[in-house]
Amino acid sequence: MIFSVEMIYVLMGIIVLGCSLYIFTDRTNSRRLTTGSFYLIYSITLMFGQIIPPFYIGLMVIIMVLIIAGGGLKKSEHVEESITVKEERRKRLGGRLFLPAILIPILTLAGSKLLDGVKIGGKALLDPSNVTMVALGLACLTAIIFAMVMTRGTPTGAVKESRRLLESIGWAVLLPQLLATLGTIYTNAGVGTVVSKAVTAIIPEGSLFWIVVIFCLGMAIFTMIMGNAFAAFPVMAAGIAIPFLINQFDANPNHIAAISMFAGYCGTLMTPMAANFNIVPAALLDLKDKNHVIKVQVPTALAVLAFNIVLMYLLVSLGV
Repeated sequence: MIFSVEMIYVLMGIIVLGCSLYIFTDRTNSRRLTTGSFYLIYSITLMFGQIIPPFYIGLMVIIMVLIIAGGGLKKSEHVEESITVKEERRKRLGGRLFLPAILIPILTLAGSKLLDGVKIGGKALLDPSNVTMVALGLACLTAIIFAMVMTRGTPTGAVKESRRLLESIGWAVLLPQLLATLGTIYTNAGVGTVVSKAVTAIIPEGSLFWIVVIFCLGMAIFTMIMGNAFAAFPVMAAGIAIPFLINQFDANPNHIAAISMFAGYCGTLMTPMAANFNIVPAALLDLKDKNHVIKVQVPTALAVLAFNIVLMYLLVSLGV
């Protein structure tokens, strides 16, 4: 293949590596050595995760956790442009400011649909096993280049802004990978099998509707417990989606994966475990009721969850 998913991870690693180097040289950050080390290790896992043995990747993750636990991760002070400069730039670019952000979903959709299966010189253009992921990575790269041309920016400026965003996210940048790993651990521990047996014992045999209901509710509840749908999906997929929906009812795996993640994120809207979605905004807004964001989101979450259940049932029952 010409563009593989590993290439996208390496590109991400290079950007994070650049961010870590800037942090190492930032004397305004009193913990620049530990903070820079945190992001340096993170960049290594991204760039060389495919060739480094899992044991050593695990050690790196432990070191990163120790840095966080020891208070070694500190956000640097960033000097931003004045309001006047920002306002002048906004007036000059106008609505075009949104074009790079809009390009990402458009190019990702176009790339995943139009370039899937395309070969050049006998080689697949995009990694056949991760077409959407590679299309997303290339779309982000294209958007960065487009933004630099439009704003007359430089690659170093892009890395500096990446650093600012990366430090704003902080330790939460690890959550998707760690939660996905947690889901894999639960799956290997046999939680999916337990769920599958429970479903077999409770639901009448051949009842597609109740299997869909239990699956979507399970995704939402597991996500509420674990804090992220990335962790819930492997367990629920192994316990219900694969043995029942896909193998028994011949459901489309792509539809199941997409809708189940939507169902899972309905749980995200309703749990304090999703700290980066619900608790952090409450803290930033200085709300007296730290659960106010969750309370406001509950009606929408329940409505969207019900819609996902109906949609999945219709798609599977109609054989779409």
